[in-house]
Amino acid sequence: MHIIKLCVGISSVEELAEWRAQRRAQGLGRSDGLIVHRTRMMPKRADDIIGKGSLYWVMSGAVRCRQLIVGLEAATDAEGRKCCNMLLDPELIRTVPYPRRPFQGWRYLESKDAPPDLARAGEEEPPEGMAEELAQLGLL
Repeated sequence: MHIIKLCVGISSVEELAEWRAQRRAQGLGRSDGLIVHRTRMMPKRADDIIGKGSLYWVMSGAVRCRQLIVGLEAATDAEGRKCCNMLLDPELIRTVPYPRRPFQGWRYLESKDAPPDLARAGEEEPPEGMAEELAQLGLL
């Protein structure tokens, strides 16, 4: 079981990596290197997700990468509302670009419906534009 979510304000995997690097340079982030992504609702299927599932990021109308979900923590935001901190492995794993329409919040994503990783072990990733064209042609 996985989770899929829009990466609002970010249009590419490179832009997401740059934004995270800037935040680390500003001293923001966890000392253990994990990425924290806050969302309103705690997944009810946490046992099916933690350590086994990934957060799939939708950017510019397509799923483009994923990150392993290492943990889920109950938290409280600045206004006192309950929320969930998703603890993510920092590695961004590119996926075959799959078109996805906008939606609010996050959704569960069954493993059978998740896009495959772009590069398999020992292979080089094609450039992002080329990968999207190959996927549209059904060649990835």
